Amino acid sequence: MNAGTEQLDPRMIAPLPAARGQALVEILAQAECPALTARRARRAELSGAAHDPIVWSRAAGVNVWDTDGNRYLDLSAGFGAAAVGHGAPAVVQAVQRQTEQLMHALGDVHPSETKVALLARLAQLAPFEDARVMLGLSGADAVTAALKTAALHTRRPGVLAFRGGYHGLEYGPLAACGYSEPFRAPFTAQLNPHVVFAPYPRAGMPVDAAISAVELAWGTRDDIGAVLIEPVLGRGGAVAPPAGFLAALCALCDRRAALLIADEVLTGLGRCGALLRSVHDGAHPHLICLGKALGAGLPVSACLGQAEVMAAWGDPAGEALHTGTFFGNPLGCAAALAALELIESQRLWERAERVGAWFRRHLAQQIGARVVDVRGAGLLVGIELGSGAQTLALVRSLLERGYIVVPGGVDGRVLSLTPPLVIEQARLEGFSSALAELLA
Repeated sequence: MNAGTEQLDPRMIAPLPAARGQALVEILAQAECPALTARRARRAELSGAAHDPIVWSRAAGVNVWDTDGNRYLDLSAGFGAAAVGHGAPAVVQAVQRQTEQLMHALGDVHPSETKVALLARLAQLAPFEDARVMLGLSGADAVTAALKTAALHTRRPGVLAFRGGYHGLEYGPLAACGYSEPFRAPFTAQLNPHVVFAPYPRAGMPVDAAISAVELAWGTRDDIGAVLIEPVLGRGGAVAPPAGFLAALCALCDRRAALLIADEVLTGLGRCGALLRSVHDGAHPHLICLGKALGAGLPVSACLGQAEVMAAWGDPAGEALHTGTFFGNPLGCAAALAALELIESQRLWERAERVGAWFRRHLAQQIGARVVDVRGAGLLVGIELGSGAQTLALVRSLLERGYIVVPGGVDGRVLSLTPPLVIEQARLEGFSSALAELLA
């Protein structure tokens, strides 16, 4: 599917990790933030399996090689960033050309022509006329920009977010993180106190009941200026809401004069079977956040907004500014332009919808009786297991067989699969057979 990149099954030739990898892991433990080392230790204790990482050496298409020569099938796509495949030739060539021409400009003062081109392309992609765009480096940057925009436009500091939602760990998004209370707890005193959480509804729930739960959480508060939602929960466990919920939520925001922010950092640009999942589901968000797939492996993100909403940034009474040295970096912009061309020319959202629907059916047939649930949208797939310990043990066992997956769900019980959108069905069949054997 991805021209110039062959898709290969896993090939394991060394233990995890072997000599080279083990030496690097030891250096890692001595040099990196101890939070990450401690997390691996907790996971090992919970699952009864080692959780030392592999160290990546190179990647191409859907495959990753570690420093000991093992070849893996990457069913995480680097947390969804490599949606068009690792090292997509068109992206690599675009970045190489840009590197030879201009690696850095003067951001918002004197931008590069590549930044201007990306802004125009994203404004054209937006589902509203006369869109305005703010660039960042990460999904959390995009969400931060959206939250700031909402505060400026509505002059209200409050945010309604959803339990299970993950929007990044910068301070603005962290306050609205419904994924994990321990992520927020140590920093509560420094976070926005005007945040409330509503339950995230699951497919099959009546829309009226789901909206009633949102209204109950909202209550009589008049300080809510933004409603922040993932169109499908990503890290929260691949949970899709009932059909019609996002459109009804948008209508509720309109009635209460709040802005709807669609966090499409993971779900957008094809992942969930639509170019923009929120729009596909009938909503008309005021602000849309993009990232991950946008940079095809390079750090770039964007907040797309309606012109009348973004106009709040031009209010001379506020003189607000949101910028950064590397926002709109030419290399990231070049990668994003190439990635968007691949996604749109190959209509990868249609492929994700088709292959994802087949994959979920195939998994249900192979392992449905042995797991709690198989769910998702497009090529965002979640396999819910009986416990977090079982999930962690399976993540390690699958890694030892050459399959890279990550745990998800608010209680860690979900195998989270976000493979490159170009992945061939034969590779997914191999994974499901390996998983079936392990579950048996």
